[in-house]
Amino acid sequence: MDHGQALRRELASAGVTPVIGVFDMLSASVAARHYDALFVSGFGLAASHYGLPDIGFIAWPDVVGFVQRLRLAFPRHHLLVDVDDGYVDPEVACHAVRALEQVGASGVVLEDQRRPRRCGHVGGKQVLPLSEYLDKLDRVLAARTDLVVVARTDATGEPEMLRRAAALAATDADAVLVDGVPSVEVLRGVRRAAGTRPLVFNQIAGGRSPRLDLPGLAELGVDVAIYSTPCLFAAHAAIEEAVVGLKRSGGALPVGSIGVAESQELMARNLGARDLPAQRATSVPAR
Repeated sequence: MDHGQALRRELASAGVTPVIGVFDMLSASVAARHYDALFVSGFGLAASHYGLPDIGFIAWPDVVGFVQRLRLAFPRHHLLVDVDDGYVDPEVACHAVRALEQVGASGVVLEDQRRPRRCGHVGGKQVLPLSEYLDKLDRVLAARTDLVVVARTDATGEPEMLRRAAALAATDADAVLVDGVPSVEVLRGVRRAAGTRPLVFNQIAGGRSPRLDLPGLAELGVDVAIYSTPCLFAAHAAIEEAVVGLKRSGGALPVGSIGVAESQELMARNLGARDLPAQRATSVPAR
């Protein structure tokens, strides 16, 4: 399947495409039953694979291996992958992007942060000089064959956000993402700065950006809405509740929770995934 072209057609379609962040195969198996676009969240992978905060510990072979497992289980879903800063230098970024395309990624998000990097919704972010990032981006764009590339800036001040959004929109990147947009008013400015280039918006619970639903995002001119961490944070809360409840009950298992049969049935779907149609999310009215 032509995964990059399929995602590119989705970017060009009317309305907003929701992309759900997943952090392991179980979370992806649940999310894939309800949405046809999945996001390999760097925040989620850092937490689940390393047990560390999202500050630059991820190694690109781990991402490639995860995406390969996702593609085997979900052959028709869009897989958008967070590649952080491309794992520091342009040579590694290009190699990682080629590897991800080979194992079936649909697209990647490449940011302009410098090390030490941070989650896009926390303080302490630093960005590369624009010319240095544009050189890295151009090399990644030349390295890909079909892969969608989302150019992301982590600039924090509104003037620099808008300046960089315009610069990214002038490249051959498929879409533009300004992470950590602090308000609807700034988002409107980003939309204008990006011109006709598809616009991606990333929101995370407890993050810097306002909470907006899909119809609201459509009105603001957003084309793709990334939900980075709902699965991760839900798992965090549910596991905490489960282990505290088990402790309080003296070790008695709860009644009515998911059991062996339900879990096995979910995983069995992945064995026959190539014979199952992807379930599409509810469409959002066009702008």
